Amino acid sequence: MEALIAEHERLSKSGTLSKSLEDIQKTIDLLVKAREAVAANPETTPMILANLQNPVKSSLEDVHKDLEDIRKHQTKYAKLLDKKFKDKVLPRMDYDALSSQPALINRAIAMHLLREGQFSVASTFLTEATRKQSLDVTTEDMTMTGTEQDVGLDSLKSEDLRKQFANMYYILHQMKNERNLLPAIQWAREKSDELDKRVSNLEFELGKLQFVWLFVGNHMQSPNGRPNVLEGRQRALEYARRELSHFRPRYLKELQQLCGAIAFCPNLEQSPYRRMFLDNDAWDNIASAFTKEFCSLLGLSADSPLYIAATAGAIALPHFSKLEVIMKAKGTEWTTEHEIPVEVPLPPSYRFHSIFVCPVSKEQTTDQNPPMMMPCGHVVAQESLLRLSKNSRFKCPYCPNESHPRDAMELYM
Repeated sequence: MEALIAEHERLSKSGTLSKSLEDIQKTIDLLVKAREAVAANPETTPMILANLQNPVKSSLEDVHKDLEDIRKHQTKYAKLLDKKFKDKVLPRMDYDALSSQPALINRAIAMHLLREGQFSVASTFLTEATRKQSLDVTTEDMTMTGTEQDVGLDSLKSEDLRKQFANMYYILHQMKNERNLLPAIQWAREKSDELDKRVSNLEFELGKLQFVWLFVGNHMQSPNGRPNVLEGRQRALEYARRELSHFRPRYLKELQQLCGAIAFCPNLEQSPYRRMFLDNDAWDNIASAFTKEFCSLLGLSADSPLYIAATAGAIALPHFSKLEVIMKAKGTEWTTEHEIPVEVPLPPSYRFHSIFVCPVSKEQTTDQNPPMMMPCGHVVAQESLLRLSKNSRFKCPYCPNESHPRDAMELYM
C-alpha cells in the first residue's frame, strides 16, 4: 500500500499537466493572432501561414512530450492499483429494490451534488435527468407511477434551496478557515425559535466557543509577538455580559465555569478548565453540529444519503461475495427479498433503525410481523403471539401473567 500512496503523491505533485496546459494556451494564442492578422490583411495569408508552421509544430511537440510523461505516471499508477486491488466478480443479485425507481436514485445524486456545493453540476444533472424521464415515461405511465415531483426532483431545482446550501458553505468556510463564528451566531439567532423546538444547544455552544476564542486571545498579538491574554480576557467578559446573559436560566453551570476560568488565567493548562479552553477538536465539533442542525431545519440528514449508501455498500460487498461462494458450494439460494441472510458489521453511526428479534421464534420482526407488547411488558412478534394464544387467553412465555391477544400493543421501531 505504501508504494501505491507514494505513486499517487508523485502523480498529484507532478507539474507536467499545468505545463502542458500552458503550451496549449501558447498554441491557441499563436493561432488567434494569425487569424486576426489574416482578417486584417488577407493578401499576407501565405506568408503568415508559412511563418506559423514551425512555431505551431514546436508547440505541439512540447504538448506531446508533456502528455507522454503524464501517461507514463498514469500507467505505473494503474498497474499498482491492479496489483493491489485484484478484479473480482461482483455478487449476482436477482432482486434489485431500486431498479424500478430511477427517480429516487436521481434525487439522491442531485441532492449529494447540492450538499457538496456543486450547484452548476447539479443544475445540469437535474435538467438532463428530468428530460430523460419525460422521454421515457408516457402520459399513461405518469398517471400510474407519478412524475418526478413525487420524489422531489422539482423541489431540488428551487433557487431558494441552492441559496440555503450556498449560505451553509459560506458560514462553514468562515468558521473553519477564518475562525469567524459571527455568521454562524447570526444564523443561530435568526433560527432561535426553531432550534429551541428541537431542544438544540447550538446557539449557546457557538457563543461559548466565541467566548473561549476571545478569552484565549490568539487573534490579538502583544508587542512581544505572543497572544494578548489580558486584553482577550477583558473582551471575553464584555462579550459574555452583552451576548450570553440571556442563557443564564438554562446554562447557569456552564456560564459559571466560563467565568471561573478567570481565576486560573493565564495558567489555563494546569487548571480544571483546560479541556474547555484548550480543546483542539472544538472547531471541528461545532462545524459538525452546525451542519447537522442546518440540514435538520431543511428536513435533511446531516450526511449525504448517497455517500452513506455507497459506503455501507462497500463495507457489505466482501460479505456478500463470501456468501455467494458459500451458497454456490452448498447449492443453496438466497430466498429472502427484504432481508439479507448475513449480518453486516456496519459502524454505529450507520445504524438508523432499531431492530427486534422475537425471543420465541428467533426471527427479526418486519412491518408484516411487527413486535407486540403484552400488558406485562414483555414483547414477542405478532405471529408468535397468535401462535401462543390461539385467539384466547394465554400465559406469557416469560412470566406468570395471563392476557388476551387484543390487549397487546403494537410497537413501532
